[in-house]
Amino acid sequence: MERSLADTYISLGELMRLARGSFKRAIDAQYAARGIDDVPAPGGYVLAYLAGGEESIPEMIEGLGIRKSQYNQFMDSLVLRGFITREIGSRDGSVSFALTERGRAAAEAIFEGSRIVNAELERRVSPDDIAGTRRVLLALAEIKQSLPKP
Repeated sequence: MERSLADTYISLGELMRLARGSFKRAIDAQYAARGIDDVPAPGGYVLAYLAGGEESIPEMIEGLGIRKSQYNQFMDSLVLRGFITREIGSRDGSVSFALTERGRAAAEAIFEGSRIVNAELERRVSPDDIAGTRRVLLALAEIKQSLPKP
């Protein structure tokens, strides 16, 4: 008898890692359809944050779970690959970033890949199941925020 994913991956952490892969695979397919093959990890998250315009730089760093030096390396990489531009304020030295046309295409790939997975998820499970899963994931996010930072 063949084992199912549910039999193989028992812990919630393992299942979350495996499930996240569905979004990555769908997004990678959308990148490929647009001829984009060089978005550095976790550059996709940064591009989505910038496209949404809702996150500040400290919030992006916190959301990505990385150090500021790592964030700066990712941003440098995204600038060099033509996904974003960087502007430094002449008066206060503040840094701002904006998506280029290539960056907008990559962000569209991210949103379309996510849309495809979410639509398939809605086809496979009930709205109550999705709502319950959201509650569990939000609780896990809250637990993370309540734990001391290393």
